[in-house]
Amino acid sequence: MKATGFISLWTLVSLPCGQLANPAEHEDVVKHAIKLHRGKGAVITQKKQWVLESCRKLSGLLRQKNVVLNKLKNAIRAVERDAGLSDEEKLFQVHTFEIFQKELNESENSVFQAIHGLQRALQGDYKDVVNMKESSRQRLEALREAAIKEEMEYVELLAAEKHQVEALKNMQHQNKSLSMLDEILEDVRKAADRLEEEIEEHAFDDNKSVRGVNFEAVLRVEEDEANSKRNASKREVEDDLGLSMLIDSQNNQYILTKPRDSTIPRADHHFIKDIVTIGMLSLPCGWLCTTIGLPTMFGYIICGVLLGPSGLNSIKSIVQVETLGEFGVFFTLFLVGLEFSPERLRKVWKISLQGPCYMTVLMIAFGLLWGHLLQIRPTQSVFISTCLSLSSTPLVSRFLAGSVRGDKEGDIDYSSVLLGMLVMQDVQLGLFIAVMPTLIQAGVSTYSSIFKEILRILILIGQILFSLAAVFLVCLVIKTYLIGPYYRKLHAESKGNKEILILGVTAFIFLMLTITELLDVSMELGCFLAGALISSQGHMVTEEIMSCIEPIRDFLAIIFFASIGLHVFPTFVIYELTVLLFLTLSVVIMKFVLAVLVLSLILPKTSQYIKWIVSAGLAQVSEFSFVLGSRARRAGIISREVYLLILSVTTLSLLLAPALWRAAIMKCVPRPERRSST
Repeated sequence: MKATGFISLWTLVSLPCGQLANPAEHEDVVKHAIKLHRGKGAVITQKKQWVLESCRKLSGLLRQKNVVLNKLKNAIRAVERDAGLSDEEKLFQVHTFEIFQKELNESENSVFQAIHGLQRALQGDYKDVVNMKESSRQRLEALREAAIKEEMEYVELLAAEKHQVEALKNMQHQNKSLSMLDEILEDVRKAADRLEEEIEEHAFDDNKSVRGVNFEAVLRVEEDEANSKRNASKREVEDDLGLSMLIDSQNNQYILTKPRDSTIPRADHHFIKDIVTIGMLSLPCGWLCTTIGLPTMFGYIICGVLLGPSGLNSIKSIVQVETLGEFGVFFTLFLVGLEFSPERLRKVWKISLQGPCYMTVLMIAFGLLWGHLLQIRPTQSVFISTCLSLSSTPLVSRFLAGSVRGDKEGDIDYSSVLLGMLVMQDVQLGLFIAVMPTLIQAGVSTYSSIFKEILRILILIGQILFSLAAVFLVCLVIKTYLIGPYYRKLHAESKGNKEILILGVTAFIFLMLTITELLDVSMELGCFLAGALISSQGHMVTEEIMSCIEPIRDFLAIIFFASIGLHVFPTFVIYELTVLLFLTLSVVIMKFVLAVLVLSLILPKTSQYIKWIVSAGLAQVSEFSFVLGSRARRAGIISREVYLLILSVTTLSLLLAPALWRAAIMKCVPRPERRSST
């Protein structure tokens, strides 16, 4: 260490020592500092002699540190001049000395920073919360930097230890003759080392200096084992594999996504246990709902409630369960499209296009009116109204399962109208997700930039319309040139082996959702279009594919509805039951009345009777409101309370949907068709 640095440090140390020699002059400051750092007005028990002795000890340690640094420098020069050592051994020893030097310097810097912090605290005002917050932030940043440096030093020590072990092995191999097997294993070891170096991604070093990356303190939590002695070896293996859980200061929990060593297979046992538990509990829950006359999907939602945060809290991998559940939505919409042929879509396309648009506009108008009366921000009113205007496609598709029929005497089939309107709402969902960033900015924009915001929204709408046109052209090309030869090839290759057929259909579904995602349209629309394109090949093709895909859809749908139950909080519903029932009934009645009004205007006179059934199918709120609500809450569009209200109203509306649907079916559908509809 340089002499100037030592003198400046000693001056800073001696300064508070000299100031403490006059306690009468600084008595108030000392009391304030004690209250700030200890939380109580304790009496000063340290005497002047103790302070002086501590300063002398610190001075002696710093002088001893300088002596050690000089010895380390001489040792490094001696190693570099030693001709009897190999280059690798010289590098190892020098590296070891440099690590020890760094350790001494970091320890001295820690003392220096602590003294600076003490001096800043003594000069500050103990009533100034802003100053204390800034001091705490600075200490936190210093601790984070120190943790990163310590982590790097630990990694360097591990590398040095590994290098030392390899050097000892090389010396032992040089002193004895190796057998053929030992030589082969040595070559394999070297090749394995090269492989690890090639595939290892230095993600930590590469991203720690990237803009926007923050250093945070996390907790590493291991699994709780009932018998620590019996499972000690198991924990040691899991520690080595990195299968523990990390928790940050915001209570977010993280699991391993990609290990450092990719040569060892790993499995997320929490996720496996979660799926197994959901699969076992969903059977009695679904069975119970079937017994009392409710759709099985409500049993799966109840399963999620029982296992989720509001119940037993046994589901650990919530994000992973929700991600797997999204595939249930994909396959459900694919089967909906498989039953909904393009010919039927062409017959009801005007109704499917006009109906959802009119309903959304009316919902937003009513939302703005009520928002003005209740003094709610316009952006919040628009979001809530749009969110509540959407209806659940998976739920309605379950209602319509087995009830899709041909048209009779030129009348329009209610299932065609209902599915067409739901598909258009899925398109609106993609449009709304695309407009949401502008909606966020509009919430904080001034009136001077309102024209820019309107222009930006119009540009976004134009982009969405262009994307929809591009999707239509892609579907036209696939239907004309590709889907026929593709299915015939799959059918020829899958004779006696359904695996090829299932894989080919699944790949086509994923291709279509990827195309729509790349074109900034919702992936759900791509799944529906994949089913509609395959259905154009005929009824026999539809039946064959449906028999293969339905079991996959059923299992993934269980996961999806159970993931919805993870976000249902019965205690909150019970506390606010009166308010929630009033809001839910208001939303359901409003959507039903608006749907009847809109359909009365756009349906032909000969098909006016189906408006009651279609309106009943549209009178609930889509489960995608959970997704939109979570995004809006993170963006600050809605508050936590509004988010919980949206979740609860959505859940209660889904619970009321079967009763409303059955009432409409009983009133409007003839008895022979009613059996297939219910």
